[in-house]
Amino acid sequence: MENKEKSNSEIKEKQAVKKKVDWSGSLIIASLAGAFGSSFLYGYNLSVVNAPTVYIKRFYNESWERRYSRVIDEGTLTLLWSITVSIFSIGGLVGAIITTPIVKFFGRKHTLLVNNVFAVVAALLMALCQLAGSFEMLLLGRIVMGIDAGVSLSALPIYLSEISPKEIRGSLGQVTAIFICIGVFTAQVLGLPEIFGNESRWPYLFGVIVVPSLIQVGILPFLPESPHYLLHEKNDKSGAEKAFQTFFGKDDVSHELEESETQRNVKLESVLQLLRNRSVRWQISTVIITMACYQLCGLNAIWYYTSSIFSEAGISHKLIPYVTLSTSTVEILSAVSSGLAVERLGRRPLLIGGFGLMIIFFAILTVSLTFQNHAYWLPYLSIFCILAIIASFCIGPGGIPFILTGEFFQQSQKPAAFMIAGTVNWVSNFSVGLLFPFIQAGLRTFCFLVFAVICLAGATYLFFVLPETKNKTINEISQAFAKMNKVTLEGREMSQFPPERKSNEEQEHNFSSTLENAAVPHQTLSRSHCLQKMETAICFHNY
Repeated sequence: MENKEKSNSEIKEKQAVKKKVDWSGSLIIASLAGAFGSSFLYGYNLSVVNAPTVYIKRFYNESWERRYSRVIDEGTLTLLWSITVSIFSIGGLVGAIITTPIVKFFGRKHTLLVNNVFAVVAALLMALCQLAGSFEMLLLGRIVMGIDAGVSLSALPIYLSEISPKEIRGSLGQVTAIFICIGVFTAQVLGLPEIFGNESRWPYLFGVIVVPSLIQVGILPFLPESPHYLLHEKNDKSGAEKAFQTFFGKDDVSHELEESETQRNVKLESVLQLLRNRSVRWQISTVIITMACYQLCGLNAIWYYTSSIFSEAGISHKLIPYVTLSTSTVEILSAVSSGLAVERLGRRPLLIGGFGLMIIFFAILTVSLTFQNHAYWLPYLSIFCILAIIASFCIGPGGIPFILTGEFFQQSQKPAAFMIAGTVNWVSNFSVGLLFPFIQAGLRTFCFLVFAVICLAGATYLFFVLPETKNKTINEISQAFAKMNKVTLEGREMSQFPPERKSNEEQEHNFSSTLENAAVPHQTLSRSHCLQKMETAICFHNY
């Protein structure tokens, strides 16, 4: 009877814990400030070249003619424009590669702060290019801005995943995707002819990049560093405790500290070591597939070339800038809806469902563009399909790949994992930006079938491989992959301990201490957590 009452009280306690999520205003401010100076700028720079396309090409032509006393030929101009669009990704690749040593040396928060130097330099180069009469300054500015985006798209998800409780880890991770969408929308609004989208003011579109950077520099220094970084890299337990208290909004963070300490004193894995690690083979494969599909699924083609797509759909050139705003509005609403739903529905259905819907609407878009001259309503169907593709992307594929990369790996593996993810992300981004104009010219209305096939391949892979990670710890996620990786969870846990063997007396002492801690009545740890700690101690003792 007594045991039954105990079990009932434990169930009630667990339910109460589930309902209560520990977070604070500092956590929200850190997320918003981090994303505004990082993923916002990535989204902004994806779309900012769209509105002033005509004026930038005219600037290229005038600069070329003034320098070489002849008009630039059409083929060279097209190539130069494609480089302008896609060179952003080359910088992004460089940024992704240098992120691992930077986040280790500076920390997560300070990496985001230092990264603003790239943004300010890029803004000055691009804003002053017309005044200097040098299109090379615009190209160089795009590369430097790409470096900023490459660093931020790796450092920001690491920071957000390390400061958020697992109960809202997915929703907070979606902040990255939401601010990418807001950045795209802002670029489209500022690119309207009445604002900066005209011949005399288009350089200002690049100058405003300094504003989010300055706001981030003004806010982020007053917020804590990642508690996991402080504990693991700096061995600052006191600082980590204060950071947990600030972000989680509570005084007792002993559980969080204990959970984090299980991965302490484990050496960071390099990219090569991570690739050789059998226990994470399928996690790495899944990250590579999701990141490749994130870029190759066709949405960047719509972002880069929205105007030409709407023109193909029969929309008047004067109306295109205003119709384009609808795409970003749908992006933001879909991304916010996904952020609210991801902790209820989970990562798996949103990701696979998003790719599945994109396949359907890509097929319909191909048909509507092919036969758009046969019925007056087909151009409007094309617009609907474009909006539906964007919505389908943003509900899952647009943000969840960044969340999964943060959830799949141990603390010591995250920098290398994000470097791999970032490299795949930017190589794929560059490929789409450079090749899509030629694919569009060759396949015309059938070009989107290429992206439909990629979405189908990605959805099929994820259906058979991806486990649900909602509200799961790293060990639970690892257990889901263990069968495919052909390793046991115990074996994987053992690999996280330092290689030095302890003496038998030390092992006995640690084992006894753990059992005693589990038996203390006033401990706030749950019974299941105590058992887990005991099991870990037993494994270590036997080792």
